Amino acid sequence: VYSALSLLKPPFSHSLTKSPFFPLTLSLSLSLSPSARYNFFTGCPKAKTCTIILRGGAEQFMEETERSLHDAIMIVRRAIKHDSVVAGGGAIEMEISKYLRDYSRTIPGKQQLLIGAYAKALEIIPRQLCDNAGFDATNILNQLRARHAQGGTWYGVDVNNEDIADNFAACVWEPAIVRINALTAASEAACLIVSVDETIKNPRSTVDAPPVGRGRGRGRPHNH
Repeated sequence: VYSALSLLKPPFSHSLTKSPFFPLTLSLSLSLSPSARYNFFTGCPKAKTCTIILRGGAEQFMEETERSLHDAIMIVRRAIKHDSVVAGGGAIEMEISKYLRDYSRTIPGKQQLLIGAYAKALEIIPRQLCDNAGFDATNILNQLRARHAQGGTWYGVDVNNEDIADNFAACVWEPAIVRINALTAASEAACLIVSVDETIKNPRSTVDAPPVGRGRGRGRPHNH
């Protein structure tokens, strides 16, 4: 059977015909390299798959483009499956930070410091966005704090104009489930680290190192 199948050749594009089950309006054969030839079919309304071809001059650029495209597709997929979205650009982190700071002032005990530290840690997201874009992170964060204190819930970093903006109105969105999962994972990791009350050293790492060789005669003059 294998020898018989190996003699069969794939059909050419001109040998494909239209049918009610496979409506085809255009078939294009294109050779992208001497060893690779592809057939492109368009006008298939019932098709549920597609192929994206990335072309570039260097392999590392292609890998980076592939990762960026994959991230974009996954974000769209999450947004379709979970229709709840929030503003991006660090807007939601700054709003939660403002809420926690206000709440911490109502607690007289030491928990006030813990809640304040958690609120400060949330500001690392917009700060990192500013650093990646080459902005003055301190100035941007000061503007965001003032704007959120005035009720600007959706204000975040505007990387296009080196400023802050209402990212919800600017259509800078991200699925709410992504931010919920990120904050949940970060909180669980922080709780795990805080719960550690003792460290145990590896016995192998406590073995004394061999003494360093000293100079001949330990600094005494030699007799010739």
